[in-house]
Amino acid sequence: MAEIVILLSIEKIGIALANAAALQASALFVKYGTQLLELQCSMDRVVRELRVMHDFLCQMDIRNRSIQAYEGWLAEVRKVAHLIEDMVDGYLYLVGQEHDIGCCFYLNKVLKKPRSLLSLNRIAFTVKEIEKDLSHLSELKTRWVPVNDGDTSSSNYIVKMSQDLANISRSLDEDLVGVDKEIEILEQWLAGDDLQCSVVALLGMGGLGKTALAANVYKNERKSFQCHAWVSISQTYSKEDVLQKISKELSRDNASVLSNTADMDITCLEEKLKKFLEQQKYLIILDDVWTPEAFVDLSRVLIHNGKGSRLIITTREHHVATLVPRGHILPLEALPDDKAWDLFCKKAFPRDTNHECPAELKHLSEDIVRQCKGLPLVIVLVGGLFRVRENTVEEWRKINDQLSWELVNTLSLGHIGNVLHLSFIYLPTHLKSCFLYCSLFPEDYLFKRKKLVRLLTAEGFIEERGESTLEEVAEGYLKELIDRSMLQLVERNTFGRIKRFRMHDILRKLAVELCKKNCFGAAYEDKCERSPETDVRRLVLHKLKKDNHQPVSGMHQLRTVITLGKSIPSSTIPVLCMESRYMTVLELSGLAIENIPDAIGDLFNLRYLGLRNSKVKKLPKSVEKLSNLLTLDLFGSDIHELPSGIVKLKKLRHLFVETVTDSNARGLKWGSGICIPSGLGNLRSLQTLQALEAQDGSVRHLGELRQLRSLRLWNVKGTYCGRISESLVQMRHLCNLNLTASDEDEVLLLNVCLPNLQTLCLRGRLAEGALDKSRLFQSVQDQNLYVLYLQWSQLREDPLPSLSRLLNLTHLHFTRAYNGVQLTFLTGWFPKLKILVLRDLLNLNRLEIQQGALVNLERLALVNLRSMTTVPSGIEFLKPLLYLGFKEITRDFLTLLLRCSAIRGKWRYTLRE
Repeated sequence: MAEIVILLSIEKIGIALANAAALQASALFVKYGTQLLELQCSMDRVVRELRVMHDFLCQMDIRNRSIQAYEGWLAEVRKVAHLIEDMVDGYLYLVGQEHDIGCCFYLNKVLKKPRSLLSLNRIAFTVKEIEKDLSHLSELKTRWVPVNDGDTSSSNYIVKMSQDLANISRSLDEDLVGVDKEIEILEQWLAGDDLQCSVVALLGMGGLGKTALAANVYKNERKSFQCHAWVSISQTYSKEDVLQKISKELSRDNASVLSNTADMDITCLEEKLKKFLEQQKYLIILDDVWTPEAFVDLSRVLIHNGKGSRLIITTREHHVATLVPRGHILPLEALPDDKAWDLFCKKAFPRDTNHECPAELKHLSEDIVRQCKGLPLVIVLVGGLFRVRENTVEEWRKINDQLSWELVNTLSLGHIGNVLHLSFIYLPTHLKSCFLYCSLFPEDYLFKRKKLVRLLTAEGFIEERGESTLEEVAEGYLKELIDRSMLQLVERNTFGRIKRFRMHDILRKLAVELCKKNCFGAAYEDKCERSPETDVRRLVLHKLKKDNHQPVSGMHQLRTVITLGKSIPSSTIPVLCMESRYMTVLELSGLAIENIPDAIGDLFNLRYLGLRNSKVKKLPKSVEKLSNLLTLDLFGSDIHELPSGIVKLKKLRHLFVETVTDSNARGLKWGSGICIPSGLGNLRSLQTLQALEAQDGSVRHLGELRQLRSLRLWNVKGTYCGRISESLVQMRHLCNLNLTASDEDEVLLLNVCLPNLQTLCLRGRLAEGALDKSRLFQSVQDQNLYVLYLQWSQLREDPLPSLSRLLNLTHLHFTRAYNGVQLTFLTGWFPKLKILVLRDLLNLNRLEIQQGALVNLERLALVNLRSMTTVPSGIEFLKPLLYLGFKEITRDFLTLLLRCSAIRGKWRYTLRE
């Protein structure tokens, strides 16, 4: 775990040594050039030692985490790594000052203050002390730490650990509950008529019972095959060892054929296995496959012999499962509540014939089962724990109250921790940071991809990769964690990108313990009796009761403070700004604070400032000193004007400054943006700008923001459209565009080609024929446009024939977009559309859907269609809808709907009196 902190320090020192500002500083300051050069050489020595230490820890931490002396040594390593991180941030700030005020003036000013935190002399002294600390740590390890690095390598340790866990999981095959359907599917597949060697994958996170399910089917069905083998694949498997084990398993009934393979080289072994399997109908289980390479590697030997052979793999990794043929992936889910209860009672009350729970224990038992979150492995082991305890309310309540601790620390439940820790061990260091970060949020917390990406980027967890932005790399990290079953996907957007996800509570419990143990961070909530820990770097304050505002201690250590709900009093903010000098993330969204202190400008390391939906009315002028700020989120606050110095924040990537005046968004102008002072063109790193009030000055410089991915403009006049079009051409990465006209009569006409656009919202009048003649709509045909909002367009001609050419469209929303009386969706139109919203089309009285149109529609919402008096024609051709909404309909229309047997799925309505 210490390797996480060290990797972060290595990356920061690398930035410091490569930083162009540092090189400029060395050239500019003749007086201090020698000192700067020596400092950089010292840091270079430090980073070389850290790299070796990081690689060492990645190996040793796997099998020495239970040795107390080793854990104590790691704690000292973390302290030094944290000191290095603080030092590097101070150094970067010192040499990276912008030349707007003159670097020489700034450095001389700093060096005149010996006590200053950013003094170059002090930083140089700190580096020297760090070098001494690292040397002492090396000596300390040699002298006192009994490192387990003898004959057993890390690879062998993981192999043995994996096999032990697999054997225990395999022995649970008699405890299967709630998987009758899965067993039937597997048995039918094994007994099928297909003579080709078929492969099936059991997919799911650790603890879901993949191994137990495979073992059950293997035990019952192997007699139908001429030979069979079961092999567990570790994270660091040896191909030769696996093939030897397969050979040994297969030779139990064919000893003469596969004898004498122990001394063979791997090539001869492969050939002998192939030759043997050519003549056999075989069943082979590859349990716990971790990588695609392992599956592909072993598949070369397991040949397709046309005899009806079968291969089953179990895996936690989605990218492994995708290697098997489509339709042969069997994903396992957590048990539903009733099945989880049945399994728990079976294990906790085995002496009772019917496994009945005593009435006085039922309430506690139900709470215990809820904490197991449907994981069969956890339910079986927890049930076994209670089986050997007294069946008294007092005893069960005591264990229930400390179940989270029991899961992590009790020997009888150690299998749970080991199964899940194995997944954590296999994560690369950069993914470990992101995984632990997610555990700081509450149970069942629903993460939103975009916000978490911005937080992870600000924290410095994201490595640069080629031409990709940090945000794109971060999204890749999250996808990989989901593919590894470390996070649970909840929802994708309509065009397939991750939208929302959560962490399984059992995984979170184990991760929270790792966070505490390694001072990575802490979550503080109502049930915590003590004040937040004093030695953590990151603190997430969950929703607290008004009378439970404990003082936050150890503020000087904090780099991250995230509040969820009204979790700290406003009086804490000034203290945070004054004491937490290295603060990186300050997320205060939703707090009822009205003022931000001037001291915020002293947080030179701040990269994320969140004041969304707060009561803040004004930002202090000192924010212009936040030169490292990446995200400024003021959405929904009371801020209507930004300080002029905001344009000095040249690293700013995401700016949210939008006021919502109508939460129902019924009018044309339901919100407003902000007026950016002169100098908008300085913010050239901006990727998100939501939202800007269109004015002559701001529109003129909009084209200089060439990195923009998402842009929202308010109060757009028709006369601005030409200049806006010219600016948009410069934004080759733009994928989200939202424009609102200044009034209902202003015509929005954008004659620009935007081939990478994915989401487009035009709120204002469109000229007749614009959908056919404008280059904007011509450029997105058959391209990337997935989401289209046309609002207040006031079109007289039917827009559907023109828009039907947008074959990739998944979301179409009309609000006052069409003044005609009929809309007809013809066969073949909008083949990928999933969401259709028709709102405030006041003249529409007929909606027709032909068979073969909207074949993938999932949600249909018809809102305030006042003239519509008949049920939409052709609705019976749609597949069962997830949602069908009618808002503001008359009672007569409701009567017609209730008589329509074609309406299926969930649907809602509201009446208009």
